[in-house]
Amino acid sequence: MNKQIVRFVVSLVVCLTTVLPAHGQDTGGVGTLSGTVKSPAGQPEFAATVCLAGTTRCALTDERGAFRLAELRAGTYQIEVTPAGRTRIPSGSIDIRAGLDTLVEVALPALSDLKQSIVVTAPSFVPAAEVKTSGFLLQRAEVQASAGSLADVSRYVQALPGVAIGANDFRNDLIVRGGSPLENLFIVDNIEIPNINAFANFSSAGGSVSLLDAALLDSVTFLTGGFPAAYGNRVSSVMQVAQREGDRARVRARATVGFAGAGGIAEGPLAGGRGSWVLSLRRSFLDYFTDDIGIGGVPVLYTLNGKALLDVSARDRIWAVSVSGADRIRLGLADGVELDEPITDFDIRYRGWRSANGFNWQRLYSRGVGLFGLTHSIASVDSTVKDLLKNGVPPEGTPVGEVIDAGPVVFRETSRESETAVKYDLTTEVPKFGRLQIGGSVRVFRLDYDTSAPLGNDSPFASQPDLNPFQLDQSFTTAITGGYAQATTDVTRRISLTWGARADRFHFLSAARIAPRTGLSVSLTRRLSWRAAAGRYYQQPPFLFLAAFPQNRTLAPLRADHFVTGLVFDVSPNARWSIEVYRKNYDDYPVSAQFPSLSLANVGDTFNVREVLFPMVSTGTGQATGIEFLFERKPGGRWYGQANLAFARARHAGTDRVLRPGSYDYSVIFNMDGGWHLRERWLISGRVSWLGGRPFTPFDEAASVAAGRGVFDLSAVNGRRAPDYFRADARIERTFDVGPTQLTVFGGVQNLTNRRNFSGYYWNRRFEIVQFQEQMGTFPILGLDWRF
Repeated sequence: MNKQIVRFVVSLVVCLTTVLPAHGQDTGGVGTLSGTVKSPAGQPEFAATVCLAGTTRCALTDERGAFRLAELRAGTYQIEVTPAGRTRIPSGSIDIRAGLDTLVEVALPALSDLKQSIVVTAPSFVPAAEVKTSGFLLQRAEVQASAGSLADVSRYVQALPGVAIGANDFRNDLIVRGGSPLENLFIVDNIEIPNINAFANFSSAGGSVSLLDAALLDSVTFLTGGFPAAYGNRVSSVMQVAQREGDRARVRARATVGFAGAGGIAEGPLAGGRGSWVLSLRRSFLDYFTDDIGIGGVPVLYTLNGKALLDVSARDRIWAVSVSGADRIRLGLADGVELDEPITDFDIRYRGWRSANGFNWQRLYSRGVGLFGLTHSIASVDSTVKDLLKNGVPPEGTPVGEVIDAGPVVFRETSRESETAVKYDLTTEVPKFGRLQIGGSVRVFRLDYDTSAPLGNDSPFASQPDLNPFQLDQSFTTAITGGYAQATTDVTRRISLTWGARADRFHFLSAARIAPRTGLSVSLTRRLSWRAAAGRYYQQPPFLFLAAFPQNRTLAPLRADHFVTGLVFDVSPNARWSIEVYRKNYDDYPVSAQFPSLSLANVGDTFNVREVLFPMVSTGTGQATGIEFLFERKPGGRWYGQANLAFARARHAGTDRVLRPGSYDYSVIFNMDGGWHLRERWLISGRVSWLGGRPFTPFDEAASVAAGRGVFDLSAVNGRRAPDYFRADARIERTFDVGPTQLTVFGGVQNLTNRRNFSGYYWNRRFEIVQFQEQMGTFPILGLDWRF
């Protein structure tokens, strides 16, 4: 047997014999209702029938009073309980969420109680059985009210355990357990979306503003390691977003103003209440007040989010989803812009749009559920970059317009990427196997590239200028196909095992890969559980990287092996303590063929595409390890919040095989985020983040002066540490009744202390000195949400 496979299997077994509960794997668009029924005396009620009113779904309680109803459509239900020898007793409403297990406790009334209604505890949402580790469930209220998120789900996620910010507060890049921002998967209502953010390019997974309207969120599950076999082509994390339904009873509307702009939401019923629709439209508005916010221009953004759902029959539900956006911006030299900003060296013009649309059909069977999905996404980018100092520093006093006209174009792109995907997932109960899940997908890509860097790139890794010029004018079609199978079995009452694998074929690379994955959970006590997971993950490098240079077409899918284990203690139905340890091993990572110390993992996510396009080989390796501590309390009381502390280490190597600190090797990360209801209509929230200084590579000043631009000291690649990062944010909101409507007004401040956090050092070509580049200073927040 291949030695590499042997080492992997041995490591997997060790991990499983040495975590946190994860939340939700939604491959069927359904959830589960579990709980216990107790007698009036507080004892387990045996042989009681538990049904969902208006359906034929029923279960019988066992000797512990426990019951479970699986494969339930997302929605609101009423429980009806019929104890042995008694009449049926109704309850209040219970929400079922897709991909989650809803836990309740049912207390039966005494026979003498004339009211004869059961009491059901407030439901708590816990992991689907097949997801064992490294998962977090986010509610809409947490994202919208967070002081630091700007109602952006990615910015909220940056404060979770194992996640860090990128190089700039103005972007929402996700750095998950030392990985690159390119390693994260986004799914919205069963639709895979390459990027959920605006002001992004084809080599990007982050941006400055989310395309998703937080007011349409129902729940978000975020998985940071050891995730199951249903998820492919990403090696670090999965963000799975479920958008809420529209109102099934009447037409409603709301108006919003915030960081992403001003907009409106409309929603209402379909087919007499058998379905609903909801639509959100937003537009940024800064360009109405100024033509320059200090960067040489103003960002302009339009977004559209929509969802329509219909219950065709008792067994069939269909829904359609659209997430779209169009944006444009100009960055660079302008009158009044300080020349000590690196952006003044360039003239950047960007215009883009992206849209992801999907249709889903859910079919309930007697022993399971099937989910068919059809998706089409498309993205277009039109941009140019001029280097205004390429031919030297212009004479002092030269008009800005003349400087821009004289600047040569160093990068140009007018390209389009599109993807059409067909997928099917089946979940069913099989004797002896337990819960069996199988699925497959075919994803067809159409790539149309017209991209060039006619003068090459002045890489800081070399004194030689104009490296790697290229002209890419090519259109082609290719595909990625894949399938998976996994089973979740209750080995005993306390032990649950998930095991499975997925197979993927990356047609452009002529490569096929098989990825085994497994997980184990053990209930040590009623409140304490131990969990572990291990798996292998593959990802194809972005198509633009593969197509830019002929030798890049020989790259292999990059690989990461995950090993995770830990403990969780449930303090209450909505609060928990946890500790988790992880290790992630990288192999076959794309690295520079020219610079022995340069790995794509250390380049990061950048708006300057030219910096990340270079000849590569698949010989990179890496390691990421860490331990994470978490306490969280979900909304449902006077206060809510979460605090986490992580100690981590990330190392990556290029062709020289020397493991160096990764560019996002934050050795210590602390986050605290939460809210407090001062009164019924007042909410104050805050957020504090502290990260140990990240590595950077210093400049070789003599070589930089000689070259007339920044050149790195290659003897100290990522060999120095920046100052620690610290930021404190605050937000307050007040809700008013305005006639029959509700108005929420909010305000706050980001970076309360105005700390000058490190973004990077850059070489000022005008003055031939190294300068400190800081992140966002104190930033005010104002907005409103008016619900009609």
